[in-house]
Amino acid sequence: MQNLIWIGAAVTLAGIAGLGWSMRLALRARTLDKDSDAARAALQTVLIWNMAGLGVAFIGLMAVVVGIILR
Repeated sequence: MQNLIWIGAAVTLAGIAGLGWSMRLALRARTLDKDSDAARAALQTVLIWNMAGLGVAFIGLMAVVVGIILR
């Protein structure tokens, strides 16, 4: 179960990296005109990266919890 804990930690870090990437995209989207279609598309991309990062981090944390419980 030690391996499950370490794999879960690595997956969690990948999810946190995805959240960091979404923050970077959001800061880049801030410079666009608020009413343009490009800004709307950029914010949709930020939303996708944000939700994917949260999902991956959640799965990683659940793997860590399962590894600790089964230990």
